[in-house]
Amino acid sequence: MLESATIKRNNTNLSICKAIAIILMCAGHAEGPTLLVTFIYLFHMPVFFIAAGYFFDKKYLADPWTFCVKRVKGLYVPFVKWSLFFLVFHNLFFKIGLMNEQYGNWEGGVTHPYTWHQFWQRLVHIIFSMGGYDEFLAGAFWFFRALLVSSIVFLILYLLLHNRRKWLNHNTIPIVIAILAIGFAWFKVANGLKIVTIVQGGIRECWGVLFFSLGVLYRRHEHRISEHWALTMLYVAFLVVGAYLGWQGMALKVDLRTVATLPVTGAIGFLMVHHIASCLDRHDGMVKRFMVYCGNNTLYIYVFHIISFKLVSALKIWYYGLDWGQIGCHMVIHENSTTDLFWVLYTIVGTAVPLLGITLYRRLQQLKRQPSPKVKQQE
Repeated sequence: MLESATIKRNNTNLSICKAIAIILMCAGHAEGPTLLVTFIYLFHMPVFFIAAGYFFDKKYLADPWTFCVKRVKGLYVPFVKWSLFFLVFHNLFFKIGLMNEQYGNWEGGVTHPYTWHQFWQRLVHIIFSMGGYDEFLAGAFWFFRALLVSSIVFLILYLLLHNRRKWLNHNTIPIVIAILAIGFAWFKVANGLKIVTIVQGGIRECWGVLFFSLGVLYRRHEHRISEHWALTMLYVAFLVVGAYLGWQGMALKVDLRTVATLPVTGAIGFLMVHHIASCLDRHDGMVKRFMVYCGNNTLYIYVFHIISFKLVSALKIWYYGLDWGQIGCHMVIHENSTTDLFWVLYTIVGTAVPLLGITLYRRLQQLKRQPSPKVKQQE
């Protein structure tokens, strides 16, 4: 009974952690103040990998196939499903003006309507490569691939190390795997190497293995880790300094400084978020219910936050009297983005609209399953 209550409490706490991370992701994509965005990027994606590692169960060592199938169903299938959604509607989004060839992403790149050849090529790329940036409005779908690959690699390494030496046990193996991940990342970056079989070279998968390992370690030692507001404020201060110094998160362009700093910022960022989540978890009410619901539905925010941003972009165009074509800016309208407060509205809408959509969809599904009044009368 006590174990069941502990598991339930941990599920709630980690759901709130994921909710905080997904809201911060929306804020980061909203192009707010530079220091704030840099601060967020130092830890918000590691939180998801650590949370995933937290729920790794030793039972999968005896049944690795079940773990792999579960990962494929939970990551590969949603990736393909929603990538295909944006692929199928790509040209339609052009026709209705949500995308255009004049405005593009941060680096000025734009996308174009697809020919049939391009459509089929992208379809093949989605299914067999899990590129992660296949469709503009899908955003950074690289997360699905990185978590899928890193969690399976973690399991393989665990199986290879299990019972190989007396000192390699369930407590030490995740530490060894984390060290191996950092070591390989250093070797990879120092020599400019790429894993050519993984789109984008595999650096994010290295980080994924590291943070997944830290999640496993945290679950086993969380009773020894203190949580206090003084520590949390110290974590915040450290991350602010890191942001001020221009440290990076799980970016594609990585230097040796990032190899040295990201494991630290990712870990203490998770501890900071976890403490905040623990405090929210202690107080039942609307805020806690929303955060848990948000954390349990991060998939839909991840998939639909960019297209939801278009609602705020339309308002921003009206407010500033901008060219309507800027609705096609990716991910948000860049003009005045770091100086005005539209990033706050982008964050709210990017979080709330997907949640509202999935809530309405589920309620409609429930209504469809309910028997009609005539059927009830006949019964």
